[in-house]
Amino acid sequence: MTDPTAAPDLLSGLPHVGRAPVLVTGGTGTLGRAVVRELLDSDVPARVLTRRADAETDAQVCVGDLRTGAGLSDAVQDVQAVIHCATDPKGHAVDVDGLERLCNALAEHNPDAHLVHVSIVGCWDNPLPYSRVKAEAERVVGESKRPYTIVRATQFHEFVERFCGVHVGRVGVGVRGLQFAPCDTAWVARRLVDVALETTPIGGIVELAGPEVLSARDIAVLTAHLSGRPTPHQVQLPRVGRVLTALGNGSNLPGDQAVRGGRSYAQWWADRASE
Repeated sequence: MTDPTAAPDLLSGLPHVGRAPVLVTGGTGTLGRAVVRELLDSDVPARVLTRRADAETDAQVCVGDLRTGAGLSDAVQDVQAVIHCATDPKGHAVDVDGLERLCNALAEHNPDAHLVHVSIVGCWDNPLPYSRVKAEAERVVGESKRPYTIVRATQFHEFVERFCGVHVGRVGVGVRGLQFAPCDTAWVARRLVDVALETTPIGGIVELAGPEVLSARDIAVLTAHLSGRPTPHQVQLPRVGRVLTALGNGSNLPGDQAVRGGRSYAQWWADRASE
């Protein structure tokens, strides 16, 4: 017997029918664009919060600003979930204060919507200022008294390529003992959409990580090989200071309960090079 309270099924040839939209903050950034693409490929209406009315996106544009709260009440109306990808490494304005404004808007205008908050693995264990900001953001979410799931991810392939590719001539610079479990942005986006669309929010914390752990030197050598450049001679810096010590001790690496998957660094690099 059909449940009269159930949402209608999608009709053939009419995508999005019967689906409430999902709001993506930071929807024009690297991760946000991948999330929007995954939502649309899954026939889920996507709505993007952006400060620019002419933002380049295939999603519905909702003009607003986490820094001021402008447009948030309209943005959260009627959405089934919010995937919060927006971030700004410069400080608290977006990641903490803006997140509080978002939570307040949800509490007032859409209290049942599922908030999926994107964070980083190891944010509580590293004194790096950005990590401390992300830890504070997790506290805001936890105290918001609303349906939420915190999804922590390790560093994206794009980040480790830039970080480990720093060199002067044929000399590269690394930190002794530094390792990464780099992950695929597209895979993380798929997992975020899966979490957001759960009928009952997962709750708590989900950790995501790539399929392998590589040293910074491994990544530098692999990147040079894949790009056809000479392998750089890498100078290993000692673990000086609290930040480098924490990183050298593996604070950025996933725990045993992390979900591992997505393309390896080499697979990601090769796929991108062939595009």
